[in-house]
Amino acid sequence: MNINYSKRIFKLIGISLIIPFSFFEINTLNKQIKAEKNLAAASDKDLFLYRQMGASYLCIASKAEVDFSKGLGIASATFANVIIGKHGGVIKELGDKKLDEEKLYNAGTFQIVGSALNICPESIPKNIKNDYEKRLKQLVKQSKK
Repeated sequence: MNINYSKRIFKLIGISLIIPFSFFEINTLNKQIKAEKNLAAASDKDLFLYRQMGASYLCIASKAEVDFSKGLGIASATFANVIIGKHGGVIKELGDKKLDEEKLYNAGTFQIVGSALNICPESIPKNIKNDYEKRLKQLVKQSKK
């Protein structure tokens, strides 16, 4: 009888521990699903913030003598990851189209360099500055067509 009594106690304890964890897990899954559905496209204000944060990181990294390419790569990857994670890769100005990580990375690189040229121009290598200005002229030409 003592053995049956112990088994019952273990079952009750087990069930009392499993049920709350099950509800917690279901609740967590529901929150994740709701969060994925309620992603808002990145606004101009959001993009400005992410761009400025990337430029600030790049300036600080350059002054700390971190390799410029590595610093820019990290800043650009963070820019892309935030837009994917928080906004599902969608930018309000471009409509409902989801952008992939590579496109967001490249756009982030260009925008971060542009902002960094305003914040810390002395930290931007000459060749990067020249490439940026060349690309900017191309984009201005294309937008006039």
